[in-house]
Amino acid sequence: MSYITLSQNGSTPFEKLMGHVPDILEKWDQLEMAFFQSKKFTAEFLEQVRRALAFNNVCQYCMSKSGPPDENPESARLIEALRFTNKFSIDHTSINDSEINRMKKYFTDEELVELVAFCSFISASQRFGASLGLQTASNYK
Repeated sequence: MSYITLSQNGSTPFEKLMGHVPDILEKWDQLEMAFFQSKKFTAEFLEQVRRALAFNNVCQYCMSKSGPPDENPESARLIEALRFTNKFSIDHTSINDSEINRMKKYFTDEELVELVAFCSFISASQRFGASLGLQTASNYK
């Protein structure tokens, strides 16, 4: 179980933790929905990024949802996004001009901004859950 009791607000264990502050939960959910309804990236693409982040952020709940990202993605863009995601989540201070220039070979400026924003948001979500001891969903049934 998590370090604090789950609230009555929300439908998932994560939401019930965040549900202690319903106004923030509502806006958090809206931002998550905005990312997954992106016109720049498919939900499947973003899910691969989310899965990579889960293992670097050591969120038990998130790691158990779908496992690690696919081992051999076919898309060069996804390969680069996952490489960047790992670098971002292990040491975001290692992202520099040359890293961004490398990413510009695969992504527009708008896509880069959205990818970094997504990595930041998902990392915040996963670190929130990990910091409060969020466990795999099966622990809450």
